Amino acid sequence: MDFREKMDEKFIGVLTDFMQSQSEESLYAAQQFSRLALEHKIPPEEIVNLQKSAMQELMPDLPPEVWHSFDILLEVMTAYGFAFREYQSLIDTQKEFKNEMEIASSVQETLLGTSVPTIDGLEIGALSVPAKQMNGDYFHFVHDGDHSVNVAIADVIGKGIPAALCMSMIKYAMDSLPEYRKDPSAVLGSLNRVVEQNVDDSMFITMFYGMYELKNHMLHFSSAGHEPGFFYSKQLDEFLDLEARGLLLGVDKDTTYKRYEQQVEIGDMIILMSDGVTECRTDEGFIERETLVSFINNYIDLPPQEIVNKIFRDLEKLQHFQLRDDFTLIIMKRVK
Repeated sequence: MDFREKMDEKFIGVLTDFMQSQSEESLYAAQQFSRLALEHKIPPEEIVNLQKSAMQELMPDLPPEVWHSFDILLEVMTAYGFAFREYQSLIDTQKEFKNEMEIASSVQETLLGTSVPTIDGLEIGALSVPAKQMNGDYFHFVHDGDHSVNVAIADVIGKGIPAALCMSMIKYAMDSLPEYRKDPSAVLGSLNRVVEQNVDDSMFITMFYGMYELKNHMLHFSSAGHEPGFFYSKQLDEFLDLEARGLLLGVDKDTTYKRYEQQVEIGDMIILMSDGVTECRTDEGFIERETLVSFINNYIDLPPQEIVNKIFRDLEKLQHFQLRDDFTLIIMKRVK
């Protein structure tokens, strides 16, 4: 007995049992048959053929109109079957793409992974959460012994795998320029030339690079069009914009970047972010920077990592737990 004959026999058994008992058990048997048909990729029109053959065997004296109705149903299900198989093919392709994206995301996390340094007298909190699987934001710390800690935060204008590849290039370009880590303006100048030469004209990168000197507690920083951060002055109990001007990376290879300075006293905080933080979109539109400041103020006495985590939860809640852009927030606080 071939497979089609076995299916015919099984279907007749299911149909006969249901016609006689109409019980829950017979309906369950029909569901089991459906699963078997799916496993063997039997198209819908074949199920109609099974029904017609079974009815011809069980009730051969039905009027001709009934058999004609089966023929119409067969034509309908044939067209449906083609559409269903095309849909199933798209689902399979989507599953493959999802698996590839998960692998790419894992690789990106490995390639761009950075550790938050533990530094006496300076507490640091950092969090970066992608809106989708691939992260278009990037942050990186370099702890230069007892002399300085360097911090970079960047955002690719563009998303997905191209943005992730671009960030990987930036990360390894930074690692290859140790001699420039003391000078934020030189770091951005070097990276700008790398981006201009190697990245598509439609893709640009914003970046903030800072060097915090641990002995005199001075922050030296430069920006390539990145979202302005905040500087919290404990003495003034006031949030100031950490303004720094500079052209985005990749626009003009001859661009130079200005270096800025900010003295940091005990209790002061440096707050860096991507535009996914300040451009949090709610039902009423983007939040104001003043709103973000009020959130930070709510947790001002907590350690920086707790502040970062709570701010993320607050903004996530405002967006109904659906991030619309990558979120990256870094807080550095001088504690002694």
